[in-house]
Amino acid sequence: MIPRVLTSPTPDTDIIVIGSGIAGLVAALRCRAHGRVLLITKALLDAGSTRWAQGGIAAALDPADTPAEHRADTLTAGVGLCDESAVETLVTEGPGAVRRLIALGAAFDTTPAGALALTREGGHHRHRIAHAGGDATGAEISRALLEALKDSGVEVVEHALVLDLLLDARGRAAGVTLRLMADAPAPVAVRARAVVLATGGLGQVFQATTNPEVSTGDGVALALRAGAEAADLEFVQFHPTVLWLGPDARGRQPLISEAVRGEGAHLVDHDGARFMTGRHELGELAPRDIVAKGIMTRMRETGTSHMLLDARHFGAAMWERRFPTILAACRFHGIDPVTEPIPVVPAAHYASGGVRTDLDGRTSVPGLFACGEVACTGVHGANRLASNSLLEGLVFAERIAAALGDHLPEPGPPVPTRPPRLLPATARATIQATMTAHVGVLRNADGLNTAEQTLADLAPRPHGRVAGDAGSPRAAVEVPVAPAGGAEEGAAGDVAAWEATNLHTVATAIVAAARRRAETRGSHWRDDYPDADDAWRGHLVVRRAGDGLTADFEGHASIRDEETR
Repeated sequence: MIPRVLTSPTPDTDIIVIGSGIAGLVAALRCRAHGRVLLITKALLDAGSTRWAQGGIAAALDPADTPAEHRADTLTAGVGLCDESAVETLVTEGPGAVRRLIALGAAFDTTPAGALALTREGGHHRHRIAHAGGDATGAEISRALLEALKDSGVEVVEHALVLDLLLDARGRAAGVTLRLMADAPAPVAVRARAVVLATGGLGQVFQATTNPEVSTGDGVALALRAGAEAADLEFVQFHPTVLWLGPDARGRQPLISEAVRGEGAHLVDHDGARFMTGRHELGELAPRDIVAKGIMTRMRETGTSHMLLDARHFGAAMWERRFPTILAACRFHGIDPVTEPIPVVPAAHYASGGVRTDLDGRTSVPGLFACGEVACTGVHGANRLASNSLLEGLVFAERIAAALGDHLPEPGPPVPTRPPRLLPATARATIQATMTAHVGVLRNADGLNTAEQTLADLAPRPHGRVAGDAGSPRAAVEVPVAPAGGAEEGAAGDVAAWEATNLHTVATAIVAAARRRAETRGSHWRDDYPDADDAWRGHLVVRRAGDGLTADFEGHASIRDEETR
């Protein structure tokens, strides 16, 4: 039996889940107990980011480990911006959630004695990373969840791009509009009592990324258009060790898992010197932002295009047993890590920020929930700790399902809305080139101002730009995005145009936040403000404001002082 895959959705359901990574699949499976569930995915069910996850899933599963130690490592990596209640939720509920995943059928690697074979990654002081198939953890998790989906009764629509949120007269989520990619030229409306965003990341906003082609920030863009808040978008994590394929590499790049360094691989420059030694107590296993900065700094110092990851001492047997996927990818591209160092460079990997939620996944729009990479639960702060991403998707998807079981109100009828005026599909290349050149690992005011202007020129506003003091936490800045257009214009646009428009919205939001944050913290590195500043120990919250976006600073006392709806 296979999941019930529909060629077109029914006109109404109880709960819509958008996305088929670990967060979306777990949310759909757990929500099924509360009513009808429609799972919508942009490509095939297994085409999201989860299947590409190599390293593993972090949790205090070793008897010698504790949630408190996992919490401490997570807070350190987040550089003062983690929400401590969210981190506490993650690390205390994480072990049980992983065990439930195992009970569902996920087969993690074990030791000869039958215990979980745990490894270590950057930022962790313990061996707490559970992995599967050596370096194919995401593929195994995806397989197990899709197997469980077969008998669940969850309805599935593949190859469908969700366009916008339907809202009732009170501003409550009432469903979605979507575009079936196969042959339907007009959007389809599906009503629901709750909508769960699990759309994954936004890595395609850059020219080179570890994310799949479908990761175009659709969930964040949809949420902003619907009036939801997004937070911490300036903190885009660049994975330190991505296989360098040359200066013209574009799209999804092969990842060299952090677990390779966890097993003892060394970062070296072209003279063979280990340049991370002395930069951090953990050396090559420092948090990812520190390693990425170390690589970029050494590249600048030596005038080279990449650094090297040396794991020749592993030997062929260990490479074939522990990292078969990475070994095959390297050899496909003409590199044999058994006999030569691997050329590596940082590339866009993970969005630590996203649609702001409470501890049960509720956003600022009633009836709209978010989990996984699209969400900002507060767990990651300024820099995600390695292998916390799969755990976050798992834990908070379960919490959303529990919350929906307690309360699933009926929204009113949807009210008419205007879709955005779509950018041409060709704008995608300009957006990606702009973000790569000016909003990558290294940032400064001149580059960010150039990026803001270039993006504004792609979507000019009739009322001009509203500037603000980019160096002050208290100054509001409004920047333009693609304005609303007529219904016919939005309905007729093709998928590539919608993706370009979503990328533009997300890029504009990232630049607005990055331009405001006048400090270096976590994965946000400003050449012109090289130090962390306590005045910026808080969150930049992006909201829709007319035809633009505002990035407003909120102090770090709490982002949940008032219960969200």
